[in-house]
Amino acid sequence: MGALETITRYYDGCTAGDVETMLGTLDPGVVHWFLAPNPGSAPVRGAEHLARYWRKVAGLIEARWVVDHALVGDAEAVIEWTMFWRPPTRDDRDGHGAADRVATRGAEWFTFAPDGRITEIRSYYQQRDETTQLDGFPYTDRGYSTTGAEHSRLHP
Repeated sequence: MGALETITRYYDGCTAGDVETMLGTLDPGVVHWFLAPNPGSAPVRGAEHLARYWRKVAGLIEARWVVDHALVGDAEAVIEWTMFWRPPTRDDRDGHGAADRVATRGAEWFTFAPDGRITEIRSYYQQRDETTQLDGFPYTDRGYSTTGAEHSRLHP
């Protein structure tokens, strides 16, 4: 499996909260670094811990991750991605958050072990309760995911 396929499989596992799928893509010693300040910006270490972390996050905010663009090398890849999610409301009695989904756009740098599993993820984004993206960028024209169309040319 190539780097892009590994990354999209990892994101599909994150979206589904499927620990086993994520574990199949992660090196046991993986470290996921987050840009601070963000909710949960401390590094997450270890495949099992990271997979369970994303299972919890996906369930809490109804998250779906989409790979929009990628540059892939021999042992590294850099991607642009979008996370579609539902921010919590101030009075969230039913546990379902806001009615409208928002898009958080970001970039990540991945490194890979010789067996193709992910060893490190460095994540660059700002998570806010409203859509964050490049002002005026032609996302639709370039085949990126958009609110209401949570898929891209690279990641159906």
